Order: sequence, then structure tokens, then C-alpha cells
Amino acid sequence: MAFTLSLGSKAPDFSLKATDGKTYSLKDFADAKVLVVFFTCNHCPFVTGSDEVTRQTAKKFIPKGVKFVGINSNSPNTYAEDSFEHMVKRMQQQKFPWIYLNDDTQDIARTYGALRTPHFFVFDSKRKLVYTGRGVDNPRDTANMTVNDLENALEELLTGKEITNPTTNPIGCNVKWDGKAAHWMPPEACDLV
Repeated sequence: MAFTLSLGSKAPDFSLKATDGKTYSLKDFADAKVLVVFFTCNHCPFVTGSDEVTRQTAKKFIPKGVKFVGINSNSPNTYAEDSFEHMVKRMQQQKFPWIYLNDDTQDIARTYGALRTPHFFVFDSKRKLVYTGRGVDNPRDTANMTVNDLENALEELLTGKEITNPTTNPIGCNVKWDGKAAHWMPPEACDLV
């Protein structure tokens, strides 16, 4: 069985605390035409390098009924910067246009099969997975990116087209699993394509 959710899978539910102090689950986003769930963190250079592009993509598509949910599943025991307190501070400083959730048990990362930070999952109105993978092709240095796969997928989905590249390999740091070496990945977590 593949580690990462396969296309057509139903969005797994969650109940996670956000930086705003509230707890969110899938039903809180029921009114979204499209739901983007992405695994992210505070410290990864691939995340911090592409956050502004993700922000611009979110700002472009939120008015079209798309909601964005960031989930930090990294163990603060591996990187103290990924603690909930640092998440709150980061959101206060950056004011990102998404909900930022803390997966402190890492159960949701396992359920979704998050490989790296960032790793995007796009669900349609029926909450079926229609895109998974990277946001852009050069998240560490977006000045040199040539394609925004997330934006392309959202554009195609919202205009009723088939998504040209529904699966891409996420590019970034691996999820920091608690009790494991910083670069450890589950053996069944292989490339998507």
C-alpha cells in the first residue's frame, strides 16, 4: 500500500488545535468549493522560501471559494523551532491567509502520508483528492521557479478542466518524525511518481 493518499481518496478528517486557539476539523471547511491541505512547518528553507508564493496563490483563490489549511506535524524534539509556541509567533508575524494547525501526535501526517514540507493535497467539492505534491518546482528559491503546480491545478479544477499533472513529487525537507533521526523517512514512503 502506498504511504501517501492516492488520487480519488476521500479527505481524512482531523481534529487539531490552531494558532488562533480554536480546534478545527473537516466540517469547519464544509463551505469551501475546494480545500487545500498542506503540510508545512516553521523552519524548513523550502517552506520559508516559498511561503510568499503560497500566500499569493491563496490570496488569488480564496475569493473563488478555496480554503487553505496548513498543518505542522514536525516534532519539536527534532527542531525546537517547530513548537506550537513558535507556530503562534510565526502566524502573528506573518499573518498568513490560512488556518495553521498543530498535529502534535503526527497521526494526521501518517494518515495523509505527508512526505515533505511543504506537501500539498487538493480536494474537490466532494473532498476527493485531485492533486498531491509540490507547490512550485523550486520552493527554496522561487526567483528561479518555472512552474506553480498548485496554482495550475486549482485553475484547472475551478474551470472544470482535467488536472494536467495531478501528482508531482513534493520538494522540501522530510517531515521530522518524533524519536527518529532528522532525515529519517518511513520505509514505505517513496516518491509519488
